[in-house]
Amino acid sequence: MPPELRTSRLLLTPYTPADEEDFVALFQDERVSRWMGDGPQSEAEDRALFGRVFSKVYAQGLFDVWAVRRGSRVVGHAEIKRTDAVDGYELVYALVPDAHGRGLGTELAEALVGYGFRELGADTVHATVAAQNTASLALLTRIGFAHVRDIAEDDGSTTRVLTRTRIAGPPGSAGTEHGVGT
Repeated sequence: MPPELRTSRLLLTPYTPADEEDFVALFQDERVSRWMGDGPQSEAEDRALFGRVFSKVYAQGLFDVWAVRRGSRVVGHAEIKRTDAVDGYELVYALVPDAHGRGLGTELAEALVGYGFRELGADTVHATVAAQNTASLALLTRIGFAHVRDIAEDDGSTTRVLTRTRIAGPPGSAGTEHGVGT
């Protein structure tokens, strides 16, 4: 199970079975799901995905996945996992649409990056973002990610790979973090 993470306004916790309806509602919202994985799925597929969080991801310790809470409300989803698509750790995040435009996405992405560097010992973290998802691309660029390459998808779309690298500092320091090429 992943540890709880706190930001100034968010709490990331492992999912509980009681979170199923919030998870399904998030993934069924096409404004969110169009940017996630293979895009919108059926409600039954999203419920099965939620079940796999417990039966596979948590049970086998595959990667870290959290419910993102603001107060008592689930407002999003977050992951950080090893992936061959970028040869390292990739962060994944989504927020309910009414949480957009408040800086919560930045706060969430920064928390995932920090976790990757501090807790997972990653020297780089990556994000893969649909080229049309300009809001996410702008957010990641603002927090130090740099575009490193494009992936041509089978459906003709383009996925951008962005990377943020931790640069070693002097002995005894925690180092600093920079986007590739910055």
